[in-house]
Amino acid sequence: MPTFTLTDVSHEIWIETLTVDAAEMGLGVTSPWSVSKRRLHGGRRDGVDLIVVDNGALRFAVVPTRGMGLWKGFHEGNVLGWESPITDGPVHPGLVNLPGPGGIGWLDGFDELMARCGLENNGAPFEEGRTLFGLHGKIANAPASFVAVHVDPDPPHAITIEGHVDEARLFGPQLRMETRYETIPGSNRLVVRDEIVNLKNQPGEFQLLYHWNFGPPFLDPGARFVAPTRTMAPRDARAQEGIDGHDVYGPPEPGYAEQVYFHDLHEGPEGGPTLAMLRNAAGDKGVVLRFRKDQLPAFTLWKNTGGLRDGYVTGLEPGTNYPNPRPIEKERGRVVTLPPGGRYVAETVLEILATAEEVAAVEAEVGRIRGNAAPTIHRTPTEPFGPVA
Repeated sequence: MPTFTLTDVSHEIWIETLTVDAAEMGLGVTSPWSVSKRRLHGGRRDGVDLIVVDNGALRFAVVPTRGMGLWKGFHEGNVLGWESPITDGPVHPGLVNLPGPGGIGWLDGFDELMARCGLENNGAPFEEGRTLFGLHGKIANAPASFVAVHVDPDPPHAITIEGHVDEARLFGPQLRMETRYETIPGSNRLVVRDEIVNLKNQPGEFQLLYHWNFGPPFLDPGARFVAPTRTMAPRDARAQEGIDGHDVYGPPEPGYAEQVYFHDLHEGPEGGPTLAMLRNAAGDKGVVLRFRKDQLPAFTLWKNTGGLRDGYVTGLEPGTNYPNPRPIEKERGRVVTLPPGGRYVAETVLEILATAEEVAAVEAEVGRIRGNAAPTIHRTPTEPFGPVA
């Protein structure tokens, strides 16, 4: 398999620009594809590396400088992502002050289609002794130490972007995330596969949450969240206010305060992948996430339908746990422990739906997974999702 190494810290390799495509490689594929890498300049994005993959139908941008996050995407003219108040992103992590203010500095760089939260912690800020652990952890602001592009010469000619990101310190965690983005030319799918490796000579803990974020055209007034929910509970009193319409979205509302709902989903057939979908009001566009509950057992829905310039967005967030402060999650047994050298695999598949028929098919699939079981909807914060207020 042809491999193009862009960054390898251990061998002092760094390639500033790369362009490779189907014609150059002599691959006879029906959908022309390309991969390009460049370094951005100006504003807070100065010095950020960007890799753009175009499979002929789906285009997306990976940011090695920001924890191998997904910045933006496009499918058949539709934007994948959202309009963040950050207009000069992707922001270089050197300009993100994670500890401040009050531990929410992570928001200074938050404008991605998908940002990972973790690895030492992935939820709300908390203090432990004299140490402040900030919102959503550090991994989204850690540059990759190894980046490579792989192209399979054999049909269906999978294109893979690989990256390794370390989160390690003396007397603390020693974790490595080995990630791979894979897509097939002409497809509407993107596979995200991560392996978390414990590099320590003793057991190590970690948390991981995928913060997938969508705005228009998939999010609009009347859009719906669809998933095979077994049980759901609001995070707090603010989420209680919207419990009756928790799966429906309103119009942009300046001053809107976020609402968060914790879900336990049914597994797919024979323990296979489950799914969660956001579909627009007309039911002719949608995005679907597919993932395994034995890898990502907790699902969080984030509703933030503020003004268009304030952040009109919703988050579909599968994770190893719910984004409560880590001590709360540890008390409930939702912090993963890896043995020395241990590995943990988590895979998520993004699927973009472009027709009413495709949306209807996924809605029917959700119905089959759920069966005749009506979901249990708690109207107040409820264990084991988190502490009762």
